[in-house]
Amino acid sequence: MARKIVITSGKGGVGKTTICANLGARLAALGFRVCLMDVDIGLNNLDVVMGIEKRVMFDIVDVIEGRCRPKQALVQDRRIQSLYVMPSAHSYSSSNVTGEKIKEVVLALDGNFDYILIDCPAGVEAGFHRAVYCASEAIVVVTPHISSVRDADKVLSILSGYDLIHKSIVVNRIRGDLVLSGEMLSADEIVRALKTPLLGVIPEDDDITALSTVGGLAGASISGRAFTILCENLHEGTKKIYDYTMKYRGLFGNFRRNLKRKI
Repeated sequence: MARKIVITSGKGGVGKTTICANLGARLAALGFRVCLMDVDIGLNNLDVVMGIEKRVMFDIVDVIEGRCRPKQALVQDRRIQSLYVMPSAHSYSSSNVTGEKIKEVVLALDGNFDYILIDCPAGVEAGFHRAVYCASEAIVVVTPHISSVRDADKVLSILSGYDLIHKSIVVNRIRGDLVLSGEMLSADEIVRALKTPLLGVIPEDDDITALSTVGGLAGASISGRAFTILCENLHEGTKKIYDYTMKYRGLFGNFRRNLKRKI
């Protein structure tokens, strides 16, 4: 039976699709069977981040409307054999896509995977509720900005109305240099504001932004270790947190901070 986890956020642009893709890849690399499910219908881009957009034959709407079986819509990752993507549709306006219908797809795949990660639309409209309805756990992605924290707080409040086993947050795009200089919220401050367990932190990484546009994953980039820790925390229940300020502390760290500010 798979762990069904929705990855959501209060606002768009916080990197939840990137988190979904890289977390799934890390889990699959450990040997787990992982399905990444895109339910952001009409504004989907998980297929692009995963580099499979040209290989998509069917999508989740085709499954719901009976044009194919769930397994036929899955696209296997060419890098990691145990990683699959259930793509979403680029445009669709019918009311056939309900939370119940999507849940039927999730349950049809349940026995074939260890993890089903559900990439949720931003905001708290109908698409959000369809995605959350299918899940038993939730990860809320938040960036160290007041607006993102406020939106995440609203999302967590709404999630409390669902029968979820566990809720946690991932702080994404955090900069250790700005945290140490007091110009950015720290992960601890965000945790205190949201009163929700911290699953992990991912540092700001220009390589991730570039890779996401060409179907690349974190790999050996500076955020690679952070994603590995995030994966371990999720699966093993550990509470290790990537030290995003380490390279900016001490004499040489202070030099790096000043240099980064000038750049």
